[in-house]
Amino acid sequence: MLKIAYSEIFRYSVPEKHRFPMQKYTMIPERLLAEGTITNDNFFAPKKLSEEEVLTTHTAEYWHKLKTQTLTAKEARQIGFEMTPTLVERGRYIAHATYECALYAQQYGVAMNVAGGTHHAFADHGEGFCVFNDVCVASNLLLARGQAQRILVVDLDVHQGNGNASIMANESRVFIFSMHGAKNYPFRKQISDLDIELATDTGDAEYLQILADTLPRLIQEFVPDMIFYQSAVDVLATDALGKLALSQEGCKARDEYVLRQAKAENIPVAIVMGGGYSEDIDDVVEAHCNTFRLAQQIFFDEVNPDGH
Repeated sequence: MLKIAYSEIFRYSVPEKHRFPMQKYTMIPERLLAEGTITNDNFFAPKKLSEEEVLTTHTAEYWHKLKTQTLTAKEARQIGFEMTPTLVERGRYIAHATYECALYAQQYGVAMNVAGGTHHAFADHGEGFCVFNDVCVASNLLLARGQAQRILVVDLDVHQGNGNASIMANESRVFIFSMHGAKNYPFRKQISDLDIELATDTGDAEYLQILADTLPRLIQEFVPDMIFYQSAVDVLATDALGKLALSQEGCKARDEYVLRQAKAENIPVAIVMGGGYSEDIDDVVEAHCNTFRLAQQIFFDEVNPDGH
């Protein structure tokens, strides 16, 4: 069964004109349920990170500031959301959800977090709408607990996963692959294991060709036993903060390619959503929903066409 992490805490209260489309966290599950792609049985309520789990990845000083709500105004502004105890709690649930998705993926082949992909959080600070780094926390927990040995992060957000690159810089068991817009935030990039910087207005054909030239080779060379896939939809041409030019069909083809590679190689894949900032929220929700539809189709419907 396709296991999906969802909690009402994912949708944080933001001012009306805020750039982050929080309502997507309600709209994605509603749409998937209404169309019958999934049922309520697919959802699981994640637990939250313990203090010990936070400290596998984040510094004690940063954690103390979050816990005591003593970030400076500048540090809070870097994150981009109003700093409250609820925001910190939310981050703990999101990050643990990604870890739980990895465990479910090992069981079922794939699992998905309706949130997650907080790849701009560094060990010692948050930025770019990211408080804790969910994929790095989940990776560190898997490694520490002997639940994975070699982890490939496939980050296809339009923005480089600078936090991922920084946190995992000296961790040879985690390979960070980031394919992103060259002219996009963050303007000071970190060095990932593999960065592919794309020209402004890169479209479907070129994007998909680069991905096809890269991903199979990485899988063959690195031989991961776990994949985290950041399936952000800010690669769309309609995105207000991205500078690439993918269509809905191109974005869907990208997801299908990644998922079929993972399935063909029998590597569990945990999917996190990452960003999406198109002016029309429907563009964001539809592109995200396509990722869920493909996971259901590729890992479950095609195996069990009669539904049993």
